Amino acid sequence: MKTHLLSFFITIYISTLLISCANYGDALLYKNKNIKVSKVKTILYFNPEVFPDINEIKEPTYTAFHSATSDKMKSLGNIKYLQVDTPISFDDVDTKTVKEICQNNNADVAVIPKVKYFKVGFGKYVFSNQVIVSMKLYNSKGEYIMETSYDTYKGNGRLLGTASNSVIIGTKGAIRKLDKELKN
Repeated sequence: MKTHLLSFFITIYISTLLISCANYGDALLYKNKNIKVSKVKTILYFNPEVFPDINEIKEPTYTAFHSATSDKMKSLGNIKYLQVDTPISFDDVDTKTVKEICQNNNADVAVIPKVKYFKVGFGKYVFSNQVIVSMKLYNSKGEYIMETSYDTYKGNGRLLGTASNSVIIGTKGAIRKLDKELKN
């Protein structure tokens, strides 16, 4: 009886620990509580700004990012997803351009993303490439609503896997946090 009860509590403890670790990587960095976002029907995603700025990693990053966003948008329900190949600086967002592109595409909100790569390891031994995916959300009027991020190293604590898989996990985590905050 005691071993069954003990194994039950250990299972509950480990399950809770794993679930909480998956949410540990996401963060709400900014939220403008004065702006209310009504029902979002169309969301527009720009290509992510990639750091470090190396041309060889940009195209695989874009592919993994847009694959993850389209998959996550399907799971969120009846939201139209638009992809824009226009690059926009994450740190210095041109709100006039965001407003214009949103109005031209009948989008309710726009997401300006950034993918920052970093290596995990000791000295010359690199175990994995991890990413921090950050997203800024703007409404169709060009107003800054919120910023979220997801750190794959903190969130999953995984040391194995490809860089594109890290981008997919980080993107889905950041979108999940955006969706959660929009519903609050």
